[in-house]
Amino acid sequence: MSNPTDHLVGLLLGAEEDWPTAFEALARRLGVLRAPDGSEHTVTTERLTIEPFNLRDRVRHELVIDRLAHWYYHPREWLKKAALMDDVYLLNSPFTFQSMEKHSAYCALMRLGFSVPDTVLVPYKNPVDNARWAYTSAKYNRAFDLEEIAERLGYPLYMKPFDGGGWRGVSQVRDREDLHHSYDDSGEMLMHLQASVPDFEHFARSLTIGPETMVMKFEPDRPMHERYTVAHGFLSDAVGAEVLTTSQTVNAFFRWEFNSCEMLVKNGVVYPIDYANACPDVAVTSLHYYFPWAMSALLRWSVFCAVTGRTARTQVETDPWFAVADDPALDHQGRLAGYQRLADEHFETERYREFCASTLPHLDELVFDWITGEDFRALLTSTIQQTYPPHEWERFEAHFGGLLGLWVSDEQGRRAAAADA
Repeated sequence: MSNPTDHLVGLLLGAEEDWPTAFEALARRLGVLRAPDGSEHTVTTERLTIEPFNLRDRVRHELVIDRLAHWYYHPREWLKKAALMDDVYLLNSPFTFQSMEKHSAYCALMRLGFSVPDTVLVPYKNPVDNARWAYTSAKYNRAFDLEEIAERLGYPLYMKPFDGGGWRGVSQVRDREDLHHSYDDSGEMLMHLQASVPDFEHFARSLTIGPETMVMKFEPDRPMHERYTVAHGFLSDAVGAEVLTTSQTVNAFFRWEFNSCEMLVKNGVVYPIDYANACPDVAVTSLHYYFPWAMSALLRWSVFCAVTGRTARTQVETDPWFAVADDPALDHQGRLAGYQRLADEHFETERYREFCASTLPHLDELVFDWITGEDFRALLTSTIQQTYPPHEWERFEAHFGGLLGLWVSDEQGRRAAAADA
């Protein structure tokens, strides 16, 4: 029998150590994988370095998980070269970064009929650094009444950068004083004013990797280690399904494959408010209970894409989506069903599930064994000690250890129930 085909996955990283270490450890444990067609495969990983590159140099990697190029231009250009010349599969592709602005995402979901809160883009507070600004501004910029816009949207509202991420520059505006203070502070950032959803019932944050989505209860006003609350069934079945479809619609529409979405829920209505994250949070100290799922899903999707030779599609194709949006015979639920069908087609959801069942049936057991082992505990301790001051180490060992222990207990229960079924 011939040797297994090896697939090299590159990790393009910034300051992260926790999830890459976990991903690498789990990939090493996969062993030889048998694809549905009977061929055998292995998966290895490599952290990418930043150095001069010849545009004709052949890239060795088949897939790259990118966590850096949304702000670091040199590796971004390497990714473009790798995709254009070497057919490297990218999570996420830099060709979609321009649409990874809040502005484009708001426009797309509004066009598709989702309940995005009213949003206004206002001109820069301070001039952009361009010698032609003064002439253009004097001739074409129209005076506007910022207070009138805010009154029309209604207080409280939010001011946030059109291209922001990680809560950069976001502020709650409660009155006129807040409005002018936030706008003055915006400087050269281009800002949205967005209506709020007062007295919302739930804040849901979903992490989507390929065709898999985890919907989590999120409490943004709490410290980062407490924002993801372990809560099962906090949404009704109908609302939960809409949140999932919204998340997968965003990703399939824009060709994103590793992204998080934020939605507010009130009176059964889902309000998408932020869903363009080129580098979604997957830190163990943020996700804790949900960290094992995130690593499993990322590994499953990466292996599926590499082993099956999935072809990357980076260009937005609006026509199929707008055909659903504009169909007068469809109500909101009908449109959601149409969007879910398009998302499943894009992510090859049925083929993906069949692949995971036949090629990766051991992955859940593998992840469970690693999470309950000494290597993961050492990783958790190291991450805590790099993140928090020494006097808080013991508290966070107990905090995160308890949350991961809860995952272990729940996973044992799930596996027992599956065995009895």
